[in-house]
Amino acid sequence: MQALDDWRVATEPYYAPQGDEVQLFEAAWSARLPVMVKGPTGCGKSRFIEFMAWKLGRPLVTVACNEDMTAADLVGRFLLEPQGTRWQDGPLTLAARHGAICYLDEVVEARQDTTVVIHALTDHRRSLPLDKKGELLRAHADFLLVVSYNPGYQSLMKDLKPSTRQRFTAFDFDYPEPALEAQVLVSETGIETELAQRLIQVAQAARRLKGHGLAEGISTRLMVNAGLLMRQGIAPRQACRMAMVRPITDDADIRETLDHSIDAVLA
Repeated sequence: MQALDDWRVATEPYYAPQGDEVQLFEAAWSARLPVMVKGPTGCGKSRFIEFMAWKLGRPLVTVACNEDMTAADLVGRFLLEPQGTRWQDGPLTLAARHGAICYLDEVVEARQDTTVVIHALTDHRRSLPLDKKGELLRAHADFLLVVSYNPGYQSLMKDLKPSTRQRFTAFDFDYPEPALEAQVLVSETGIETELAQRLIQVAQAARRLKGHGLAEGISTRLMVNAGLLMRQGIAPRQACRMAMVRPITDDADIRETLDHSIDAVLA
């Protein structure tokens, strides 16, 4: 549909499967079962969804959820114009109306009174009540809802209600195994395999500190950033400090520990 041309994934995104997640997602898609993807920051959740949208040939409408997002931000609202009022579909409605994959990224950041609007879309009804418009939208046959979040950031105040959780199938994602992660770094940045392996050694040192001063370890995304800086001529140690250590902590002791790890691994 022309309405979703801008939302199509034009070229194949690079994605290296960690297991059978591609086949499992395809099965959920075929059954039109909503999908929940859980895993740490920067481990490839969003890239996986982008790859699956490309593979299935469906437009991908992505929403970055936040605590200020209202149901109207998802569903739509009337706009006041010189000629009168005009209804504008929100991203969820747009996807449901035209058969896209709607991806709610970090869904637990949204308020629970906002996320309840997805309930009728995620069971046998596959419908979306547009109360303000007086319309009951029947979802397009190709519509699929996907949500993601980082379980490490869960709290009692930021979690999905059981009545929401039980509407989804789910994947647990984690950082790839070292050999696969090195393959990802080489493909994404063009650095040598040996250098990629050394970056992973630094990342693993940080990941062991998760829960012991670090809220989150060094992600695959941060290592890609370091590799890209190196491709711009930045020295490896400086690139690692800038892209892998400084973004994740302001704690002087932890920074010093990770800086020493960088010096040792990249000596």
